[in-house]
Order: sequence, then structure tokens, then C-alpha cells
Amino acid sequence: MIGNRSNIQTFHASTEHPIPIILDGDPGHDDAIAWVLARSRPELRILCATSVCGNQTIEKTTYNAGRIMALLGMDVPLAMGLPKPLFRDPIIADTVHGKTGLDGPDLPEPVRTPVPYSAAELMARCLKESDEPVVIVPTGPLTNVASLLLLYPELKSKIRHISLMGGGIARGNWTPAAEFNILVDPDAAKIVFDSDIPITMAGLDVTEQALVYPEDFERIRHVGNDVALVVAGWLEFFYHFHQALGYPGAPVHDAVAVTALVRPDILSGKDLYVQVETTGEFCRGATVGDINRVSGKPANAYCLKDIDRVAFVDLLVEAVNYFG
Repeated sequence: MIGNRSNIQTFHASTEHPIPIILDGDPGHDDAIAWVLARSRPELRILCATSVCGNQTIEKTTYNAGRIMALLGMDVPLAMGLPKPLFRDPIIADTVHGKTGLDGPDLPEPVRTPVPYSAAELMARCLKESDEPVVIVPTGPLTNVASLLLLYPELKSKIRHISLMGGGIARGNWTPAAEFNILVDPDAAKIVFDSDIPITMAGLDVTEQALVYPEDFERIRHVGNDVALVVAGWLEFFYHFHQALGYPGAPVHDAVAVTALVRPDILSGKDLYVQVETTGEFCRGATVGDINRVSGKPANAYCLKDIDRVAFVDLLVEAVNYFG
């Protein structure tokens, strides 16, 4: 249990009663694959998508979001997020995702123009209009989600759960202590983790096990449809960067946050009280989990720890088959 609320394991997604979700990300190869997975699942009903400044500038992540939506036939509203983190200068990951933020295969041009209002406002409108609480799936920095909570506190009860990719209890990947998404906007992350909204945290502890190997790329490419070919190309691009760091495959971090909604049976984790370090000289952006329960505070996040890698790859193959 997370405090007095059920964790994500109690979700009963079905095609008869799909979970309404909001996709929020900074695409990004792994964000893009997460959106492919979400779009393919009849247990999920995507209400809208929002872009955030992270892997690249907000202009580029918004453009990438539009291109992904066009590829997937995702006909929902899209909103551009803030141009920078809440109180800090942007950090971008062009060394990982390339100059466009989504280098690799050619993609169609966006079909939808972003709505003429903010990401937080679009999220708020979706929450107000939904006849049931909504799950938010952030796979980038948490700037938009924190903005929503600051601007529309009265809507907090309409957020059923936040299934996010970010953080790491054991280590970081952008600094020794901090994972990229949290480091970019630790102030926003602190607001989210302190919100008392049920959280599933797909951090590096689990996402670096979500490896897709070169032979898996070929399984995906062999499916043969347009989406499968693009996903295989994204994986190859992403793998080339990680191969130089010694990874045996491409870690598809962000797709784990979606997997937690549709296949919690292939994941395991632990309820922890997690604090976000916002000011430390060496540990800014760290997600500090109270593993030994010394704080006496109730858990605020279900922190994923392990994943069945083979089942995860099978899930991605199933996802691209959807678009055949």
C-alpha cells in the first residue's frame, strides 16, 4: 500500500473499461516507444498529450510529439509545455537523442497543431471533462505535472495515479546521484512526490533492466509495418549511444511507465518514502528512498525494482503488431 491508497497493482484495466490517461513527455526515442505501447493498448484511453522541455528544447519536443502522433494515428489534443524548468535553466540530452531530439528514421509531419494554451491547462481541461479519475504518465521532467498541481490544486482528486519514468534509488545516470528527468527539474519532482497522489516510479533500478537487444530489433523489424520499421530504427539509434557505454542493448526506460499500467505482473517493486534533493552540491536531483524506514514516514511511491525482460520485449513486439 502507498499510504492509505492502493498501488498500481490493484488496477484492473480492460478493453470494456479502459483507463483514461494523459501522456506527458519530451520525445526522445524511449518516450516515442512508450507512446507506441500506450497507443496500441485497448485497456488505455489516451485523452491528450503534452510536451515538456527535457531531451531537447520545447519547440523540438513538441514537434517530435506531433510527428509521433501522426505516425500512430493518435488523434487527441496536443499542448506545448513551458520553455524551461520551473526555476532553472534547461538541460538537454542532444548527445543521447541527437540534434532533433529524435534522430533516426524519417517521420510524417504533424497533423495536429498544438492547442493555443498551456500543457497544464490542457491537462486541467481533460481532468475536468473526465467522468472518472485520470492516470498521468510522465516520461520526461515533471514540469508540466507540477505546474498542473500548482495552478489547479482543486483538481488533485481527479488524478487517480501518476506512473512516471524518473529517478533511481541506487544511482543516477546524468550525475552519480541523479537521473536525467529529475535532475532537469528537481523542484517540480519534489512537488509531485510531495503531492500525496499515488505514484509508481519507474526509475533506473528497473529501466536499465528493460533492455532490447539487437536480435530483438530484428523481431520488431520483421513485423514489417511502418510503425515496426520506425521503432526498429529508433532502437538502433538509441543502442549505438548506449553500446559505447557498455550496454548490451537499448534500455527503453520510458516504456516501463506504460508497462506498469498494462502488465504489472511482469514487474515487481517496493513501497518507499522518496524525497527529492533540490539543493545539494553533489546530489541535486537525487531521489532518496527510505529503504530502511528510518524516517517513520509513510511510503509515497511504489518503486519498481525488477522486470521480466523477455516478457517486456514480447510486449513491444505485440505493440507494433497492432499497427499492421
